[in-house]
Amino acid sequence: MEEQIRQIAERIRGLREVLDISVDDAAATCGISIEKYLEYESGKADIPVSVLHNISKKYNVELTVLLTGEDPHMHQYSLTRKNTGAAVERTKAYKYQSLAQGFINKKAEPFIVTVEPKPEGCCQSLNQHPGQEFNYILEGKLKFCLAGKEMILEEGDSIYFNSGLPHGMLALDEKPCRFLAIIF
Repeated sequence: MEEQIRQIAERIRGLREVLDISVDDAAATCGISIEKYLEYESGKADIPVSVLHNISKKYNVELTVLLTGEDPHMHQYSLTRKNTGAAVERTKAYKYQSLAQGFINKKAEPFIVTVEPKPEGCCQSLNQHPGQEFNYILEGKLKFCLAGKEMILEEGDSIYFNSGLPHGMLALDEKPCRFLAIIF
């Protein structure tokens, strides 16, 4: 996991340097402080997918490239068989499995996300990013926090929301929660 974080950090630093983007501009693109951006770029802190999504959109690079280092090549379709999507386990709390990593110029980023349980309390760290997001609960139970409001989502429930609002989640009942997340 730490190796993946280090590799992603190297890719975002390399992209910034190749495009001759200042640290100030990169941090502004991500909507974070320069200090936080430098933590991400150094590999000292895990980089939220929402930050990587901001970078990919602003600098016109596929999110798949930032996550895996591999270029997507498919123009007509991208088939992902069960349990074969590129897995990105960036923290112990969240595991992402990309469902369209091979498709180039995607209009949305679909993932299967697994949230591991942790002691009851508030939601995991809050994220926000431009655009919209759709989450559909496949299994488990989730406390979903959105802009100060807490909702309990169970298998079969879904939520579509403005992802510019602070949002986070917490798996409940001491069991992992799996859901389909689509970022637009």
